[in-house]
Amino acid sequence: MLNNITIGTYLPYNSIIHKINPLAKIISLILLLVGVFLIKDLKLYLVAIVLVFILVKVAKLSILRLMKSLKILMFMFIFLFIINLFIIKRGDLLYNFFGLEIYSGALYQTLLIFFRLMLMVFLSSILTMTTKPLDLTLGIEQSLTPLKKIGFPAHAVAMMISIALRFIPILVDETNKIMIAQTSRGVDFQASKIKEKIQAVISLLIPLFVSAFKRAEDLANAMEARGYNPNATRTRYVVFRWQLKDTLTIIVSVLFLGGIICYSIIS
Repeated sequence: MLNNITIGTYLPYNSIIHKINPLAKIISLILLLVGVFLIKDLKLYLVAIVLVFILVKVAKLSILRLMKSLKILMFMFIFLFIINLFIIKRGDLLYNFFGLEIYSGALYQTLLIFFRLMLMVFLSSILTMTTKPLDLTLGIEQSLTPLKKIGFPAHAVAMMISIALRFIPILVDETNKIMIAQTSRGVDFQASKIKEKIQAVISLLIPLFVSAFKRAEDLANAMEARGYNPNATRTRYVVFRWQLKDTLTIIVSVLFLGGIICYSIIS
């Protein structure tokens, strides 16, 4: 399941999405996510999913790989459904199980949240899978540049976000290695008893935290040894030029957000 995580992984394909200015992609992602959160209709979510799948094909990415990443959301889907069963009591009564009433409103609200999370994962994955880590850092820094006027550390924040995204696949790989090592030592991660499950999780988390802090320390030492200074004035080896396709990307995202707002007002 851990191998299905797509956020933080860059795939060097040759597509028009890969060539778009990172700043334009970040702005578009924000606009699209705002639109996703404004959707209140299940049918509109299905339309949005179809549009995202078209975007995935244009970026030459694997739809199957993105779909596999949904396995991580299944636990959250079940958890939300159980919580909504006890909270939401509107809509039609679908089933009555020994006094536990299941209403259509609970199921509908759970599906809305699930599709919202799914689109968030898909859109964020498309950004990281089509943008080089360094380009993503520069794009985030450019988007935060106006805040520099009030003393906001735009470069430091951009660097932290970029490093955090890059650490996701690294930690996933490290987790798989630890699980294999602990399994060879007799740890059963598929145990049915709660006590054994807790012990298995502890045997995984402790080495993972130790490894994460060790990698963070090595990275900090490497950056310090190379004279990294977050407050230094920087030049760019590659300067991103704003082109027509970048403007069109923003326009399409604005139209998507505007369409959702108009649909919400009309309905």
